Amino acid sequence: MRAESLAVWHKLGLLAVGVATLWVRPCSADDLWPQWRGANGNGIVPPSNFPLKWSNEENVLFRYPLPGPAGSTPVVAGDRIFLTTAAGDDLHLLCLSTSGQELWNRKITTGNQTARGDEGNSAAPSPFTDGKHVWAMFGNGTLVCFTVDGEETWRRDLQADYGAFDIQFGMTSTPVLHDGVIFLQLIHGPWNREPSVGVLAALDAKTGEQKWMVKRQTDAYSENKHSYASPVIYDDGTYRYFICHGADYVTGHDLETGAEIWRCGGLNPASNYNEYLRFVSSPAVGPGLIVAPTAKSGAVIAIRPGGKGDITGSEFVAWKVEEVTPDVPSPIVTDKYVYLCRENGIVVCLDSKTGDVLYKERTNGHNHRASPVLSGDRWLITSRQGVITVLKAGSDFEVLAVNEMKEPIASSPVIVGDRLYIRSFDALYAIGTK
Repeated sequence: MRAESLAVWHKLGLLAVGVATLWVRPCSADDLWPQWRGANGNGIVPPSNFPLKWSNEENVLFRYPLPGPAGSTPVVAGDRIFLTTAAGDDLHLLCLSTSGQELWNRKITTGNQTARGDEGNSAAPSPFTDGKHVWAMFGNGTLVCFTVDGEETWRRDLQADYGAFDIQFGMTSTPVLHDGVIFLQLIHGPWNREPSVGVLAALDAKTGEQKWMVKRQTDAYSENKHSYASPVIYDDGTYRYFICHGADYVTGHDLETGAEIWRCGGLNPASNYNEYLRFVSSPAVGPGLIVAPTAKSGAVIAIRPGGKGDITGSEFVAWKVEEVTPDVPSPIVTDKYVYLCRENGIVVCLDSKTGDVLYKERTNGHNHRASPVLSGDRWLITSRQGVITVLKAGSDFEVLAVNEMKEPIASSPVIVGDRLYIRSFDALYAIGTK
């Protein structure tokens, strides 16, 4: 990591940066939430004293009304909160204080498009920050960089750079920031073009200049050419991968060049090929493990690092469990357990070493679009209908609390210190003990 970046994180009080040390040096309770799924990119934060019970009135520290809906997750740096949102046809980047006051609001671009009614829009990708700058990508391909004080630094049109997006429900993939580099996954394309070709790219976060671009080819066809998943970084100090998920494969790429190191198929077997098995749920990483979901009641697979070439069915596939995929929410991976929240409200706990199912239980019959988060002995799942269920972490199923926000939610909860930030379609809430 560059010296100036290290200084920024040190100043902000972060003890662990990126996925590289997520199982070596746990973060402090005062940690920040700099990008989707948190500082370590895995939805896991240290134990927090956020209240077990809350609602849209109880234990609310502030409620900030938003100009429109989105499924993007807010990010937090110091005393500032950043989030993207739609406002009619316009797409905005907002900055609020942690006391709930608007600091600035920038209209970034126009041309918002909705998908599947109110299921999604062009403000689906989440912003990300390093404490000095904040970056935001929108579904129309606009990618911008601002200072945390609201001054624009650079912008790019990804459709102009890498080709027009052709994806049925819009480009929702959130870029990932790692060691001063922005990694992009743009997997889409017309149904009738063979073979399937996606684009992966890396940009210098400071300048926006391209560092590398590669094409990612697969034999996927029909709707499977489309991916709504976001990339993740695996970096344990020995193995370092930019992991991409879509078009029937999960692939690991070199961080410096984008060259493919390994690929794993078998996610949509040719013997029983489902032409509509597009991936939405993103992979997740843990100690020595990369967990990749599929879709539509399919399998979840776990991959060990170290493989090269086509590792499908090899010793580098630790396990495969059928009919447990989350479909939309992304997994949580720890050294002992893999937690899955299926779209239909069924939660699953797997043994991370063996893949054995420790429990599989229904919480409610709601739709679940947001990804779960884990803090200490609690993990949280969020329904589209605005119900957040708090579950006991570990091998035994236990519901600790059911909290109703009474507003639709597609965004993942954010935990910073002893606060929860919950973004509904209508407002941003700060939840804590008054």
